Amino acid sequence: MKLTKLTAALVAAGLALPASAASSDAATLQKLMERMERLEARNAELEKEVKALKNESAEVAKGLDSPRLSESEPELTVRLKATEKDVLEMKKSSKVVESLEGIKATAALATVVQGANGLPSGTPDSGTQLNYRADVTVELPLQPIGDIEHKLFGGFRMGQGQGLNSAFSALGYYASAPNALAFRASGASPDDSVVILGQAYYQATIPLPFGGFKPYSRETMDITFGKMDIFSFFDQNAAAGDETKQFLNSVFVHNPLLDAGREVGVDANGFLPGFIVGYTNRVDKTQPWRLSMGVFGTGPRGSNYEASLTQPLLFAQAETQLKLFGGLTGNYRIYAWNRASGEDFDYWATQQTTQHTGVGVSVDQRIGDGITVFGRYGNLVKGELPFNQAVAVGAQFSGSYWDRGADSFGIGFSWLQTGSGYKNATYDWNGTPLNFVPGGAETITELYYRYRLSPQFELSPDFQWLTQGGGNAAAKDVTVLGLRANIVY
Repeated sequence: MKLTKLTAALVAAGLALPASAASSDAATLQKLMERMERLEARNAELEKEVKALKNESAEVAKGLDSPRLSESEPELTVRLKATEKDVLEMKKSSKVVESLEGIKATAALATVVQGANGLPSGTPDSGTQLNYRADVTVELPLQPIGDIEHKLFGGFRMGQGQGLNSAFSALGYYASAPNALAFRASGASPDDSVVILGQAYYQATIPLPFGGFKPYSRETMDITFGKMDIFSFFDQNAAAGDETKQFLNSVFVHNPLLDAGREVGVDANGFLPGFIVGYTNRVDKTQPWRLSMGVFGTGPRGSNYEASLTQPLLFAQAETQLKLFGGLTGNYRIYAWNRASGEDFDYWATQQTTQHTGVGVSVDQRIGDGITVFGRYGNLVKGELPFNQAVAVGAQFSGSYWDRGADSFGIGFSWLQTGSGYKNATYDWNGTPLNFVPGGAETITELYYRYRLSPQFELSPDFQWLTQGGGNAAAKDVTVLGLRANIVY
């Protein structure tokens, strides 16, 4: 009503539009006022929401200042803290992964069952024998020192069962280990199955020339010291050097003079302390070569850190890799050793040690896509063992020739010549009286087939034929049948 009177007054004064126009403007003004009222109401609501957000933000900030979670905290605070925790855990895991980068570990379990035919009646431990051996190795890289890379290596071993080894040893066989996998810690009770740290050594690899540009280096020097398996560094062979996959008789696993002949003088578990320096030259990548020299503690005291280097074993090896037969790889090694306190075959009676010196050769050469031949020779130049010369030859064939690419077949022959001094002996090197005159050459023939069931599981039937055991030309031939199961992870 007031608006109508105001409009009429303005029209009368000539300051307003006619009545029809005024009515229209009044409606428009009314709408504007209603929208303004709604805006004011919405503004009030927004102010309340902003205030609430400010309060919630303050609560969030207050909650984030505390590391603890509370039921009264805003949901956002709880979720942020949970996210922070997850991120921290991920960072910790990432650091652990980084710290483990480069670590290498392997685990293996091997089991062998063997039986012999032809051993004299009454031979102890000559029945069917079962044994197992488990090995775990760990390689830990250390933070490099400039261009020098270095690492720690540890090897753990456990097992039970001596296999047929004790039976052949009791009979005075030169090759006294038809089962090189047999292991029992320190020769303890058969009921003992303890884990030993067999190997623990440090190794550093130094690029040469020292202080040069590492990517351009083609020469390296490596230094190794600690307790180790000497055959990991000397007398290696690609076709005859792993008793878990290849030949079982020790005369094919290593040079018979060093292993079966006991020249290396290891401890009761097969390891010894030593220091090795090696030089590798890869200037010609197709024919790299290496020189290495080691000094080791041997014997009953030297191998167990009691008097390790008072009467050491010195070992030197030169090796090269050649491409023959149309570019196929072959490894050629020649070595020599000198043991200050070697034990002759009559040590059991004299308890006197003498200087022993010997030389050896180890060769493996591929002659086809799936054929590798091997050979070893050893000669004890100074010293008297039951056998002073040893030869081992053979070949390994890949299953690719019969559509079983992961399988392999191996055949080997070994010849151990009786030493000149032992031909006049009346006792064997265990102190057992001889009822024959030694003079022949003990021979061993072995065949195996490795059948792969899966990448981690292999079965290997094995056959061995031994003649003239212990140099006895009248000795009855002995055959050994076995089955090996090997699981590797």
